[in-house]
Amino acid sequence: MRHAVFGRKLNRDSEHRVALRRNLAQSLIEHGQIRTTLPKAKELRLFVEKLVTLAIDGGLAARQRAIALLADRAIIPKANQKDYDRMSDAKRSQVLRSRSGRRYRASVTRPGVAFTAESVVHRLFADIGPRMKRRNEKRGVGGGYTRIIKLAERRIGDASPLALLQFVGEEDKPREKSAERTERKRRAKVKYAFYAGKPIQRRGPQQRGKSRAARPAASMPPQAQAAEKPQSAPPPEAETGKSE
Repeated sequence: MRHAVFGRKLNRDSEHRVALRRNLAQSLIEHGQIRTTLPKAKELRLFVEKLVTLAIDGGLAARQRAIALLADRAIIPKANQKDYDRMSDAKRSQVLRSRSGRRYRASVTRPGVAFTAESVVHRLFADIGPRMKRRNEKRGVGGGYTRIIKLAERRIGDASPLALLQFVGEEDKPREKSAERTERKRRAKVKYAFYAGKPIQRRGPQQRGKSRAARPAASMPPQAQAAEKPQSAPPPEAETGKSE
């Protein structure tokens, strides 16, 4: 039996899956939002929420844990990307800012270096963590640091559903859950009750008329469609030509 199996495999082995998760998380921290497939976005969301929780803590142990989970990557400005590609490894080490932020915590470059690159871990703990901490204190909530927006188009090739994964804003309010049942849930309840042989609770004539006009007949099961159709009067008996 498959005990303690959690998460999506994404048709990859463990090493490939961990590398994919790290790269997507680093891109999300760098750009603020990414466009990927819906299963990847749902899987990445759980991982990023844990990283933001560590960033809100902000302690040394939390930073070391985030580095172990996320690794690190330099955020190179687009204007200096060509210069960075032409640099040697020794020169690149001078450009990169430390993950702890203790060196070059201000935007001050070394003598002889054109720019200073920021670290992904440094941005996570210096920017995203404090911003989400202020949001939690202001709204009185915890968690829910990312949102998934489903896109209408699909990926070319395998037609996978696409989605946007992005961080929520500091002023964004959490969405309130509605207590009212949607029309889709009401139709599903009627369908399951019909197949289970349970009595169907009918609503008032006004609501029933509105629901019939709003929903198409094709969305109901065939047996329910036959039950909903009004019974027509039997045809009159054909008169015979015999005369008494």
